[in-house]
Amino acid sequence: MSEDSSLPQHHVQSFCTRPPPPLSCPKTKICSYRGAMGLGNKYVRLNVGGNLFYTTLQVLTRENSLLKAMFSGKKEVFTDKEGWILIDRSGKHFGSILCYLRDGNLNLPKGRQAVQELLAEAKYYFIQGLMELCHNNLQGNKEQPLCEIPVVTSVKEEERLIQTSSKASSNLGPVVKLVYNRSNNKYSYTSNSDDHLLKNIELFDRLSLSFNSRVLFIKDVIGDEICCWSFYGQGRKLAEVCCTSIVYATEKKQTKVEFPEARIYEETLNTLLYETLPLPDNSLLEATRRSYTNCGSHSEEEEAPGGPEPRERVRRIHVKRYSTYDDRPLGH
Repeated sequence: MSEDSSLPQHHVQSFCTRPPPPLSCPKTKICSYRGAMGLGNKYVRLNVGGNLFYTTLQVLTRENSLLKAMFSGKKEVFTDKEGWILIDRSGKHFGSILCYLRDGNLNLPKGRQAVQELLAEAKYYFIQGLMELCHNNLQGNKEQPLCEIPVVTSVKEEERLIQTSSKASSNLGPVVKLVYNRSNNKYSYTSNSDDHLLKNIELFDRLSLSFNSRVLFIKDVIGDEICCWSFYGQGRKLAEVCCTSIVYATEKKQTKVEFPEARIYEETLNTLLYETLPLPDNSLLEATRRSYTNCGSHSEEEEAPGGPEPRERVRRIHVKRYSTYDDRPLGH
């Protein structure tokens, strides 16, 4: 019998079945502030949510707060094996809190959300002065909308807005109106119509953000059209771009919505010619009213009663004309 076989059987099993040692967590201990500072360091070493800070006892105990209670011996603190005092809190704004405790004032971070986060930390540490500073900032700096878009619900309201529109002076300014009413339809839509309708709405939003200081943008959600743009200058309608048409599929009619992005951009820029008085000369205005029949779309000009006055013409551009639409009137 060999030496290995002569070993007791239970000794062999103990070597083979020994479990691995459990994972150890960082060792911490609870002590008072004086115990944590037993090494006599000049600065207090803080670990706040994994962020390391050095500061002095004078700063931490300057105001009657949770930090003063922790570092005056009234409240126990946690320390790791290296002597860092642990605070189980996010360290994102702790630097701002230390700055406030040092100076008694603070340049608050930009953005409403950042101030709200700092306010939450100030409440946790119970720093009364910083809480008031954040509250005053949030109440005094309410977020302002980038632009305001009126939504008209009647013809009279629309006429009042157009006749009183002014962005830069006492003159009647340019106006761009979008009518969109998806439910105003008796047929089914083509496959791309919903996507094109959304693109028209998104373009309206982009234009309103770009030109809101110069052009009044209006939304109309109760008009007779499904998707139609109207452009006004000095209180008069200058042009209209209708984006809907009726197409004939197999044994049925469908409503199609187009997205003539370039044409809409062009008409919006043309309205800026009417931004201020005096108006441009007739040759320039006439150049913006040239026929678009060569571009594959239909256009027509309506003359005012009494003669072909150039400034009284309205250009109506339809991507495709309606063939019939029962008794529902065209335009709005």
